[in-house]
Amino acid sequence: MATQKTILEPGNFYHIYNRGINGCAIFTETTNYEHFFRLYDKYIFSIANTYAWVLMGNHFHFLVRIKEGVVYKYPNADRSMDAVRFEDVKWETTNDLSACNAPDSVKRPDHSKHFSHLFNAYAKYFNKKYNRHGSLFERPFERKLIDNEENLRQLIIYIHNNPVHHGFCEHPVEYPWSSYLTCVSVKPTKLHREAVIGWFDNEANFKYMHDKNVEIQKIEMWLEL
Repeated sequence: MATQKTILEPGNFYHIYNRGINGCAIFTETTNYEHFFRLYDKYIFSIANTYAWVLMGNHFHFLVRIKEGVVYKYPNADRSMDAVRFEDVKWETTNDLSACNAPDSVKRPDHSKHFSHLFNAYAKYFNKKYNRHGSLFERPFERKLIDNEENLRQLIIYIHNNPVHHGFCEHPVEYPWSSYLTCVSVKPTKLHREAVIGWFDNEANFKYMHDKNVEIQKIEMWLEL
C-alpha cells in the first residue's frame, strides 16, 4: 500500500529530497548542474522561496518555503501532467492576492506537481543527452515539514555538510554546488540569505555552527532518509 505523501501547504517550510533511481548518477558534469538550475528557476521560484540547497552526484536536498497568495494568470496552466510540452506562458504566475477572491477565474498551483514537472523535465534532458531511457529519479520525491527554527538550523547545517559527509571535501566552503558559498557572499542572489543568517544570529555564528561536528545519522533518522 502506497504511503500518503505530505501535501505542500503555502506558508510552510519543507525539506525536499530526491535521488537517482537505484542510486544512479543524476549529475555527471558542470552543464548538468547548470541546466538543473535553469529548470528550477522555471518551475520552482514562482511557487517557493529557497533557503538552502546542495546538488550531489546522485541526489540533492533543498529547504524551501511554499509561497502564499500565488495563482496562475492562466486557468489552464496546470491541466496536463506533462509540463515538458507546455508553452512557457501557461506557467506564468502572479502574486496578486486580490485574485485569490476570484476562484472562478484563477487557478492555484499544485505545488507538488511543480516539483514533479522539474524532475520530469530534467530527466527528459538527461536521457536525451546521454542516450538513456526510463526513469531517472525515485518516485515520489521525499518531502518533510520543518516546523520550528531549531530544526531549520539543523537542516541547513546538514544540507551544507552533505558533501563533507560523502567525502567530497573537508569543509562546505570547498564544495561549489551548495548554498553555503552564497550564504557567506555578498553577491546578488535569489536565495533568502538574510533569513538564513538571521536564524544563526550573524554570519560569524553561521560559520561557527558549520565548523562543529554534525550528527549526520541522527539527522537522517529524523528526516527519515
